Amino acid sequence: MGDFDLVLSGRVVMDDGIIENGYVAVRDGRCIQVGTGHAPAAAERHELGQAWIMPGVIDGQVHCYSAGRTEGIGRASRAAAAGGITVMVDMPYDQPEPITNADLFRQKIATVEDEAHVDVALYATIAPENGLGAIPGLVEAGACAFKFSTFEANPTRFPRIGDDTLAEAFRLVKHSGLMCGVHNQDQELSRKNIARAIETGDTGWDAFGRANNTLVEDLATARIYELGALTGARAHAVHVSTSRGFEIAEMYKRAGHRASIETCVQYLMLNEEEHVRRFGARTKHYPPIRPRAQMEALWTHIAAGHCDFVSSDHVSWGLETKQAENFFDNMSGGPGLETLLPAFWTGCEEHGISPSMVTRQMCSGPARSFLLADKGRLAPGADADIVVLEPGRFIHDPSNSQAAVQWSSFEGREFSVRVAATYSRGKLVWDGKAIRNQAGDGQFLRPAA
Repeated sequence: MGDFDLVLSGRVVMDDGIIENGYVAVRDGRCIQVGTGHAPAAAERHELGQAWIMPGVIDGQVHCYSAGRTEGIGRASRAAAAGGITVMVDMPYDQPEPITNADLFRQKIATVEDEAHVDVALYATIAPENGLGAIPGLVEAGACAFKFSTFEANPTRFPRIGDDTLAEAFRLVKHSGLMCGVHNQDQELSRKNIARAIETGDTGWDAFGRANNTLVEDLATARIYELGALTGARAHAVHVSTSRGFEIAEMYKRAGHRASIETCVQYLMLNEEEHVRRFGARTKHYPPIRPRAQMEALWTHIAAGHCDFVSSDHVSWGLETKQAENFFDNMSGGPGLETLLPAFWTGCEEHGISPSMVTRQMCSGPARSFLLADKGRLAPGADADIVVLEPGRFIHDPSNSQAAVQWSSFEGREFSVRVAATYSRGKLVWDGKAIRNQAGDGQFLRPAA
């Protein structure tokens, strides 16, 4: 039988390089040995040839309930497994009620424990009025980070937190060591631009990007980091789509402040000229998909190591919410759990960036950011969360998605890998075609102290 429960042999992707002819050996749900050459014996052993073996992906921005209750933790976690994601970090802006107190947070934990196929960590948020007092209870309940917004998308579910309240929230969260993630969109300028566009009938496919221009985003990004500098909290911009946003973050990092930054795979792989023109409101996100030149500039920051992690910002809006002739009337966001890893891997390959950047941006980076111990790496003692990627040429077809909707802005895109297997703690969750574990096998993750 051998000394191990599972051994996978292939090309092992580590943060600092590739182990050719490598292997990962697993016992009792943990990585025990990572090496090269002849693999040890095991109860279950797979010789994978030229396939890539990497840590399970941590998607640091998922919205299981923002589009209603259709998808939820259960179905989203199936899509996550199919995408090589072994940890979802779920946002708190749930319908009909955001997660603003410890009771609601514990109810969501119970849902995770009943429904999840992969592990789940949870953001928390606060109510815009009299919400600060809930922060200690949410920390104690196990929040891995807090999410706030400089823009009001919805007065109840997604409210704007005023700068004075935001500063106090940062001070309170600081003592926990958790991250303060903020939606970076200047409300006054954004609303003024949108109102002007609608008034003049400028509502076509290219109007949204002009109304929510780079200044709308960059002003809010600077505000986030200045609040972090003022309070000493870990300030984090959750979806930066501009090169200037990365430059601002680097300024604060170099000055010694606890600043971090995240972008989403759609800002790296989609552009306004090609994809927004082609897919219209399917590509509507906050912030918007930018022109190709801005997209390519983001890759220079990825290559330079300026980004802390890359996420999906997944939300399963039905296509009926993306059909309005007035672009501004459509919902923002789209599905992304199953395309996050293959899209980013493909983008790195196309830009001459090592596969090790994938593990840094999607595994060890988010593990550090959310204080998730034993996640995001293939190393002795770490959880055996493992993804096997088959190299090749694969056209993305969303009609077979495990998510609640079967559409994607990446429809028809050729990827250079596909997820052939996903393991959580050494147990097979996705075999390349179907989910192999049970609802409730996933666990709720608390951040490390």
